[in-house]
Amino acid sequence: MKFARLGPVGHEQPVVIVDGTTFDIRSITAEIDGEFFATGGADAVRSALEAGSLPVVDTADTLRAGAPIARPSAVVCVGMNYAAHAAESGSAPPENLIIFLKTPNTVVGPNDIALIPRGSTKTDWEVELGIVIGKRASYLASREESIEHIAGFVLANDLSERTFQLEVSGGQWSKGKSAAGFTPTGPWLVTPDEVDYHALGLRSWVNGEPRQDSSTADMIFDVDYIVWHLSQFMVLEPGDLILTGTPQGVALSGKFPYLSAGDVVELEIDGLGRSRQEFADA
Repeated sequence: MKFARLGPVGHEQPVVIVDGTTFDIRSITAEIDGEFFATGGADAVRSALEAGSLPVVDTADTLRAGAPIARPSAVVCVGMNYAAHAAESGSAPPENLIIFLKTPNTVVGPNDIALIPRGSTKTDWEVELGIVIGKRASYLASREESIEHIAGFVLANDLSERTFQLEVSGGQWSKGKSAAGFTPTGPWLVTPDEVDYHALGLRSWVNGEPRQDSSTADMIFDVDYIVWHLSQFMVLEPGDLILTGTPQGVALSGKFPYLSAGDVVELEIDGLGRSRQEFADA
């Protein structure tokens, strides 16, 4: 199943998309969030679909797409999780999982206008596979348990301001990651049964020119390891969003210019949809 949230900012309605048809699920839940997944909401939607009791949203194609998961309690990010990206950043591949945090209010719709922060000269793009937690995860015993705690997967852009991140950071990265709207997410949250998350192609373009083209098979630390490992250090709550790292092809490499007002970034991941952000000055 593909879950989405459609409508104006602050007034999105929850829907499920099956075989290209969009169904209204407000009879089951008011929101697609951690509580929805923790209380069996996905199973309830599946049962309603089988019963044919959900109304079709005929105007779905005309509605704005919001982030497919309502404001998470945490956005946990993995850094330098592709060897080629670590190399273009001037670093060796990490031996341990590198993490940083973004503020939850950075999560916005996949096609919303993106704002370049005040004083920024190095705003960068990063296509990433996002994991949405569906069940509380703490001290998982093995990597094999991870999938039981995953509600689904999303496309995300881990926007970054490199000066803030690396030069005035004080040694940590979140300052360069948490500007308004810096995590465009969606259009869909796709349940694990529809996604081969071990080998998903992910790509990005700037103004129509190719930038990134890789596969999640090239991750240093894969999805199952990430969820298991994080659970040893923090409690992952339903609805939390984990970004799993970006492949090579970003502006930090020195091969491409950083983003300016008027630029357009497009991203896609196989099976998870496509997003488009036009940039403007804050």
